[in-house]
Amino acid sequence: MTRLAASAIVATMIAVPAPPPPFDSAYVDHDFELTADPETPEWRTAPSVEMGSDYFGKPIAGDPTVIRSRWSNTHLYLLYACPYDELNLRPNPNPAVETPQLWNHDVAEVFIGWDADRIGRYKELQVSPQSEWVDLDIDRENSRGQAGMRWNSGYSVKGRIDRDRKIWYGEMRIPISAIDERTTPLRGRAFRVGFFRIAGVTDKKHYAWSPTGRTSFHVPAAFGQLILR
Repeated sequence: MTRLAASAIVATMIAVPAPPPPFDSAYVDHDFELTADPETPEWRTAPSVEMGSDYFGKPIAGDPTVIRSRWSNTHLYLLYACPYDELNLRPNPNPAVETPQLWNHDVAEVFIGWDADRIGRYKELQVSPQSEWVDLDIDRENSRGQAGMRWNSGYSVKGRIDRDRKIWYGEMRIPISAIDERTTPLRGRAFRVGFFRIAGVTDKKHYAWSPTGRTSFHVPAAFGQLILR
């Protein structure tokens, strides 16, 4: 059986909720510094989607997470605005190096893949309120051969906590060359994406823009679409 056939079988066997409408990322003609500030000119008018449900599409109490996206000739930008009740932060954060198991604390995530024929291959990138990060190369069809944390995307992140408003912001600048092997023009490219967030201390909340129907984010058949417009 070919890997393509195996991917198709996996996709048909998994019962998942219907994905949300595609999310359009807006072009920006320059790269910009990361501020994690939604009021900057680059972010103020950027397209956005809301994420207010859990794995199964059940609404999560409180204000939703808002995700904005831009893209330049070289990078994909994402900005998460994450309202919170209580933050679950790692002690002694060190943003200078990759943080293993960052997902055990407050974090915003994107799972992104470009190959529609091999949906089990995708990248996982995370940002924390304290500017910590981890990036992974995932291959659900070949877990032993996947690069995992050995992979390095070269992306940048910025976290910022607004304690007065009880919102934290997480920004990513991802080299497009690190997440896409295609050579076609950038405008119009579609990515398979899952936007996720883990929040809280004891009663953790698991936000999913495209619900997976399982207690896991790693269900690529459930991913939605991000399109460069």
